[in-house]
Amino acid sequence: MSELPASAVWVEKYRPRTLSDMVGQEGIVPLLQAYAKKRSLPHLLFAGPPGTGKTTAALALARDLFGEEWRQNFLELNASDERGIDTVRTTIKDYARSAPIGGVGFKLLFLDEADNLTPEAQASLRRMMERYSSACRFILSCNYSSRIIDPIQSRCAVFRFRAFAAGQVQDQLERVARGESVTIVPAALEAILVASAGDLRRATNLLQLTATFANPVTLETVRRCTTTPLRDEIKEMVELALRPDFLGARRLLYRLFTERGASGEDILRAIHAYVPDLPDTTVSPAQKVQIVEFLGEVDFRLAMGASERLQMETILAHMAFLRPERS
Repeated sequence: MSELPASAVWVEKYRPRTLSDMVGQEGIVPLLQAYAKKRSLPHLLFAGPPGTGKTTAALALARDLFGEEWRQNFLELNASDERGIDTVRTTIKDYARSAPIGGVGFKLLFLDEADNLTPEAQASLRRMMERYSSACRFILSCNYSSRIIDPIQSRCAVFRFRAFAAGQVQDQLERVARGESVTIVPAALEAILVASAGDLRRATNLLQLTATFANPVTLETVRRCTTTPLRDEIKEMVELALRPDFLGARRLLYRLFTERGASGEDILRAIHAYVPDLPDTTVSPAQKVQIVEFLGEVDFRLAMGASERLQMETILAHMAFLRPERS
């Protein structure tokens, strides 16, 4: 645990300080520990979904490498804020060519959300990585490695972070709850695990939000504090659509929009997570494939700016037209 004040955001307060404190990512942490022990590492590329420990790993690696001098040898930039070629030519270049402090021999530059860099900025960054590699190592973090140009990927050791298992998220939430003297009932804990979908940062933020509202944290507390649809709400809506009772399912959908403030993306993600658990007696495996395929089409439409409510209604209508397959 850090020495942050009691009022600090729990995500930061309980962020692991060293690599040995990290949970999960068993295939990645030992390799990073070996780099820190040998005080030698290549450029790194961390890829994976949000909340899986990419930033934490970079910070912990810096602490293990440099000790008390880590702040003088570590620069963190967010490519979402500074994504143009001017940033690469000025801020990054000025830092990369300056001398490191201490006995390690190089500094670290952590570029978060590097997949938001423009192609021109990435091309310029590639040249910086070549020119100043003796004095600076680059750690790039991204959600989608496919958006990083191949010349950069070929110059990095690529680490792919996975979403945390439910048990790992639960262990961390229970640790945080003990540290903050918060009681959370099992049903509420399960709801947070489902809503976070392996995103540890999101789970911790949900726990802090609900615990600030009420202690103990109950399922009703989670329902009132989060806009993410709960599993029982999605289950009821999908079952109504499959009966088919389109109008009943539509009423529940509008309740999620108006009373809960859920977004179309949140509802789509929750339906996608629930579809594999539909009973085969209700929907056949082939029909589940059809539903998932249609969800992918709707996801694309939402990304293109289509109406959230209309697209969510088309999902319910699509389910209403499914008929149980008879043997």
